[in-house]
Amino acid sequence: MSEEEQTLLAAVPRQLFIGGEWVDATGGRTFAVADPSTGATLVDVADASPEDGIRALDAAVAAQDAWGATPPRTRSDLLRRAFDLVQERTDDLALLMTLEMGKPLAEARGEVAYGGEFLRWFSEEAVRIAGRYGLNPEGTGRMVVSQRPVGPSFFVTPWNFPFAMATRKIAPALAAGCTVVIKPPALTPLTTLFFTELLVEAGLPAGVVNVVPTSSSSRLSAPIIADPRLRKLSFTGSTEVGRRLIAQAAEGVLRVSMELGGNAPFVVFDDADLDKAVEGALAAKFRNVGQACTAANRFIVHAGVADEFARRVAERVAAMKVGRGTEDGVQIGPLIDADAVAKVDELVRDAADRGATVLTGGAAIDGAGTFYRPTVITGVAPGSAILREEIFGPVLAITTFANEDEAVRLANDTEYGLVSYVFTQDLARGHRMIDRLETGMMGLNVGVVSNAAAPFGGLKQSGVGREGGLEGIHEYLSTKYTLIPAQ
Repeated sequence: MSEEEQTLLAAVPRQLFIGGEWVDATGGRTFAVADPSTGATLVDVADASPEDGIRALDAAVAAQDAWGATPPRTRSDLLRRAFDLVQERTDDLALLMTLEMGKPLAEARGEVAYGGEFLRWFSEEAVRIAGRYGLNPEGTGRMVVSQRPVGPSFFVTPWNFPFAMATRKIAPALAAGCTVVIKPPALTPLTTLFFTELLVEAGLPAGVVNVVPTSSSSRLSAPIIADPRLRKLSFTGSTEVGRRLIAQAAEGVLRVSMELGGNAPFVVFDDADLDKAVEGALAAKFRNVGQACTAANRFIVHAGVADEFARRVAERVAAMKVGRGTEDGVQIGPLIDADAVAKVDELVRDAADRGATVLTGGAAIDGAGTFYRPTVITGVAPGSAILREEIFGPVLAITTFANEDEAVRLANDTEYGLVSYVFTQDLARGHRMIDRLETGMMGLNVGVVSNAAAPFGGLKQSGVGREGGLEGIHEYLSTKYTLIPAQ
């Protein structure tokens, strides 16, 4: 580990953040955070107990009334100062993410830029929370419709985008006037802890944001969700866990936002610009080593261009540099842990056993770290597990179709509906696909769709609610109607 890395890690808080103070976990318990590229422990951080979680909720509840009554401009200014501090500390945030999660530094810097935009966007939305006023249809009174903060909110964030997922939830909550308890992922908690320091430097009042890393998410989360003082739950992660959390939240009739699993189709028609389709495929599949809910999972390519598309993609993928994310030119870092490697390998082997051809890659890399060779497989048969399950790894799996109706049927043949990608030069066909594909987002001739100004979220079992865009702040607002009798 370099001196720069050691210095940065020494500056990262390792305690819980409750009520504006850094405190130890009950009993002084800690857990280790590892570098997936080497397997070595980076640091130990405080391991919150269920009692610590309730202490954090106590702090959020105590701060709610004052924070909810804070002028919108004050909330806006705090978020803008936080955005500016993030820009100043981009290199530190990026390196920290690379150390704990493994993504290449260039991608980590991209995540800092993307995640920072939520701070800037919602600093602007904070002062635009609107209501309405008008005469009712009967003329008997005036209707006042206003927006109020939902109240104390609990966030559970994933390990794959440790900065952007924190800002995408914290920023709209603070803009709306809600206080927060956040449980960062056990695999990658350091980025959230470091970001919390920046929020404090920006002027965050005590109790408005509370951070409780833990090695046991379910034990910590259950009593918080069951507490009648909590009013909002937001989770990003697997559909399986999301279902359980929704069931728990139902007891208290909590507002929920759920950004869950994906099985994104990437449809290439025979009239597509193949150069753009290949570039889009590489971006949609291999960003974040394929560990993204928005990653293209099923490449559904017209039979007339499938061989050429596969050849071009395989040529590019075979040349990708694999290694520790801090090394120059690395495009593919490690998967998050050994279980992730085993799952990806199992999916590839199942497809190969069913007749698919591995054009490049197709195996784990021996040695330190949890690396898997970037892979392209073609001729994937119907029924293969890789077409049903979220891959979450650097594997591009190609199957074919003959006509538009078949492409739509294959694309929609999943319980998920987060995002889709379509490549065609036929504008009318593009519009038809917008209407026919059952996803909450779509990229038409592009391989990356995420933007802080756009509503992020899915249909079917990919979740409920939206993050980002004009819609994002309304996840943290409740509508109140008041009637004033006519005079």
